[in-house]
Amino acid sequence: MSDSHASKGKDRSLEQALTNKIIDDYFEHSESWLRAILRMCFFSLAHLKAEPVFVVECPNQAVAKRLSRKTYPFRGIVYYLTDDFDADDRCLFCYKDPSKETWKCFDTSANTWKPLTNLQASKAQTDG
Repeated sequence: MSDSHASKGKDRSLEQALTNKIIDDYFEHSESWLRAILRMCFFSLAHLKAEPVFVVECPNQAVAKRLSRKTYPFRGIVYYLTDDFDADDRCLFCYKDPSKETWKCFDTSANTWKPLTNLQASKAQTDG
């Protein structure tokens, strides 16, 4: 995961293009409030313990918490993006905690909030 909301001037055009494409294709029949809130986020794929994970990088805690309560529309999105029949429907809804400079993520596989120190396209490390 990048420091997009903390660092200014980074080019996030690829992530924004992916986000817009997924919203337009996958969420086209979803509620308008959901599409609007998703446009404030960035989407990416990551791997945790060699398993693909769909990451929703939210601008703040309020957006992340709202999305973490409405996980059903996100089920199957890893399969949608990867065509991996064995892929789990695991998602992370993350926001950067400004006081600790760490990422907090709601993990749908455990239905819990977890701190993450490093989340990149190839691997991630949790803090506990």
